[in-house]
Amino acid sequence: MAFLTDHRRTMAAFLAVVSTAALVWFGTGLNPTWPLLWFAPLPVLLFGSRSSWRGAAVTADLAWLIGNLNLWCYFSAVLHLPLAVRVLILGIPALVFMAAVLLYRALLGRGAWWSALVAFPAVWVSCEYLLNLVSPHGTAASLSYSQLNFLPVLQLASVTGPWGISFLVLLLPAAIAIGLHLRRTAFRQGLRVVGAALGALALVLVFGAVRLGQTAAGPRVRVGLVASDQPANVGVADEGPETARLFRHYAAEADGLAAQGAQVIVLPEKLGVAVDPDTRATDALFQSLADKTKSMIVVGLIRVSQSVKYNQARVYARGAPPRDYNKRHILPGFESQFKSGATLTLMSEPSGIWGVAICKDMDFTPLSRQYGEAGAGLMLVPAWDFVLDRWWHGHIAVMRGVESGFSIVRAAKQGYLTVSDDRGRILAEIRSDSAPFAALIADVTVAHHSTPYLLLGDWFAWLALAALVFTFAQLYQSKNRLA
Repeated sequence: MAFLTDHRRTMAAFLAVVSTAALVWFGTGLNPTWPLLWFAPLPVLLFGSRSSWRGAAVTADLAWLIGNLNLWCYFSAVLHLPLAVRVLILGIPALVFMAAVLLYRALLGRGAWWSALVAFPAVWVSCEYLLNLVSPHGTAASLSYSQLNFLPVLQLASVTGPWGISFLVLLLPAAIAIGLHLRRTAFRQGLRVVGAALGALALVLVFGAVRLGQTAAGPRVRVGLVASDQPANVGVADEGPETARLFRHYAAEADGLAAQGAQVIVLPEKLGVAVDPDTRATDALFQSLADKTKSMIVVGLIRVSQSVKYNQARVYARGAPPRDYNKRHILPGFESQFKSGATLTLMSEPSGIWGVAICKDMDFTPLSRQYGEAGAGLMLVPAWDFVLDRWWHGHIAVMRGVESGFSIVRAAKQGYLTVSDDRGRILAEIRSDSAPFAALIADVTVAHHSTPYLLLGDWFAWLALAALVFTFAQLYQSKNRLA
């Protein structure tokens, strides 16, 4: 009999690991299927509620770790991260998930059902937020990005930032698990827990639907984007004739977009190298084009000035000297040779305020909030992705627009040319490898909209931290009562 019991427990643990791992694998990562993550924790939570704490811990850790292996190829073959770094990046979320399951289990076992409901997502969101404060990758690890295609829920970012979306995604499976756990002993109480979670989800969906139904009011601007993934163009062109050749090709493409009415044209990040004082040749090329076409042109390049290298976006506008923006957030390993920028670049145009950022800058909520606080209604973003991550990293920026109230024009090599509005809707998009020089023309509204997140910042993350402290205190008190 003991053998049969152990066999059944082992089989239940195996099924929980496989089920959760599969849902995490396909529900997160570079091309997530967003509905799957809403149910991914459920098998492990159900198993953990009736197993030993050791069984729950091992099951939770293994399930999330295996699911996270969907990023192994990206980390190894694309980013070329050392083995120890890969293990750390994949192992930390698994440990956080394990801690969340164990706290949930402990509170559930003591009858603190409401605390268990809150504690499970609070552990994850608290760690997600704290990691964002110290990580060179900002919010890139957030579960919220799995929901970028679920537009009604995405609107929650305008109130809570990414933290509220991660919380909600984990709240629902915790509520379902509690309801199933109580179905025989306290059915009505379990029904209340499930009802509360479904009510919260319903409120978010109604809010999202209303927000999406509101028509953005403001001037419309025609934007142009161009990028080339041809082998001769996709890397960083060497200083001198190679950079000059590539810039001439891009200038010709930009001229064509201007002829179609593009008022601003965005080129990708790090096209070539300009060393002072040779930047004058580059400036002359694009400045003359801007003067002739009356279009603003944003060019991504590497600028070397007095032995200091910058990953820079240079902005050319009719009748004005070139302006520059130096990338604020440097990609470790790939861009260690560059000096980080320290300022915003803002242009006051008849349609409103336009801002400039570069690629990875859009992984960070504070920089986008700074642009939002400055009243930016349109962000111009040269970028360079890594093919495999074209959807995931290319669309992270979309959430920044929802949070801080601006439209985004993002042109990436080895990625997408994307135009999105402040509701996270993709207005126009093509792949950068869709033509020798892929080009896109679209009309976008330029209007800054203030949001609760812009005004209040990371209030929800701090609320999750406070809730976590409260649940730990409740667990401690319940232990003392039992003693």
